[in-house]
Amino acid sequence: MPDFTLTAAPPLAGTHHSIDGATLTAPEGLAIVSLALPLGAEDKAEKAIKTAFGALPDIGKAAEAKGHHLLRMGVDQAFVIFDCATPEAEPKIAAKLKGAAYTTDQTDAWCILQLSGPRARDVLERICMVDLHPDTFPVGALARTIMEHMGSIVVRSEADTYLLLSASSSAKSFAHAVELSMDNIS
Repeated sequence: MPDFTLTAAPPLAGTHHSIDGATLTAPEGLAIVSLALPLGAEDKAEKAIKTAFGALPDIGKAAEAKGHHLLRMGVDQAFVIFDCATPEAEPKIAAKLKGAAYTTDQTDAWCILQLSGPRARDVLERICMVDLHPDTFPVGALARTIMEHMGSIVVRSEADTYLLLSASSSAKSFAHAVELSMDNIS
């Protein structure tokens, strides 16, 4: 019987698209782990998260601490995005939290794009229904939305930088939508 070795690869590995003022890339080596706070033990979970990564941000906010991006998705749900080889992502986070929160590896379920540059907001305004004006969507803001019929999460990680997450099952279509918007801004 032949020996086969499977190697995990992000669905958008190698993505790089650039125009004057905006660059789209697919960051490599990032893992996503979801956190669910147990009913009745939310305080214990939040304390463990604070010890491991820093304070859990408010709902609809993102924070970066200790090399991890924390995205607060809802009352009892958050994502942790960090550099890690995917097979070890969930056990690493679970060990840091010592059983205080439920953890699930989401790395294969989501794709991540990074859009940066002074024209990044112009690119997103064509396909994103969220008001991305800095007064409304400051650094650290996040929103679930629809981009070109695909569910997505938009995180403003820096002044001119956005992390874009969507389902890995439609990764190529998602990247194509952002690239097309880039090509059509004037």
